[in-house]
Amino acid sequence: MTPLISICIPAYKRIDYLERLLDSIIIQDYKNFEVIITDDTPGDELKGFCEGYKQKIPLQYYKNKESLGTPENWNEAIRKATGQWIKIMHDDDWFSGNDSLREYATAIAAHPGDDFFFAAYTNIYEQENNREQTVHLSRYNENRLKKNPLVLFRKNFIGNPSCTLFKKDETLVFDSSFKWVVDFEFYMRYLKAKNGKPVYIDKPLVNLSVNSSQVTKYTFGIGNVVIPENHFILDKIGPVILKNILVYDHFWRLYRNTGVRSPTEIIEYGYSRNMHPVLVSMIRWQRLFPLKLLRVGVLSKLLMIIHYCTHFFSIR
Repeated sequence: MTPLISICIPAYKRIDYLERLLDSIIIQDYKNFEVIITDDTPGDELKGFCEGYKQKIPLQYYKNKESLGTPENWNEAIRKATGQWIKIMHDDDWFSGNDSLREYATAIAAHPGDDFFFAAYTNIYEQENNREQTVHLSRYNENRLKKNPLVLFRKNFIGNPSCTLFKKDETLVFDSSFKWVVDFEFYMRYLKAKNGKPVYIDKPLVNLSVNSSQVTKYTFGIGNVVIPENHFILDKIGPVILKNILVYDHFWRLYRNTGVRSPTEIIEYGYSRNMHPVLVSMIRWQRLFPLKLLRVGVLSKLLMIIHYCTHFFSIR
């Protein structure tokens, strides 16, 4: 029998995290699922550990011949899946209750024409005595997201892939050339390809571990990561999206927050293609003002709007 949901776990070394996740899967009261583990660990320590779970849950373990890294290991787990729906779970995240999978399955049944679901979640800050922060999406931002997924440039309202459930499509996988923007780039591309709208489940179904070993932690604010990736995603989608003021503001804040004061710095950070003239103008416009002044929220927003309004018709 083909499972409805494939829980795809790209694993790497951390047995204690993986144990917590697998234990949260065992207690699920919805059972029409399979578990796919693709192991990027150099050694074999996870293999024996996973064998101990095969009698408890329908689990398939695969050892990668060579380390694939993030996010290609995610894609490998998806490729191995046989279910109709993909439920990625990072190995340091886990289900918040025994009904989490059932909530996702219920949402599928309630929205037969939709392909992408995501749920509220709880951040667990490990380095702050496991402080909890439950994150819900406001109705206002839910409507904005459904209207135009480009709002994800403003903020990733969906959350990391552990929050999502989407229909398997082998032509739609995560772009392994990205690290920082990889999740929301996939969300935008998937939703555009399916010509659909994301369905939000307003109940925290997963716990997300916030720890120092995560890729988003060690790439946060690093210019040679975030600057080229943001420009590459613009190349991929097309510069016309700069007409969306949220995307425009995203690049405005990118340059301001990384302290870019000259277009040549973009090359130094690793992006050597021709920049859109409007972005070159944006950097030069920011250079007219002290960074300290640009970081005053209201003033920065006003300057951004002025530049946007005077350059809107130059965006093609």
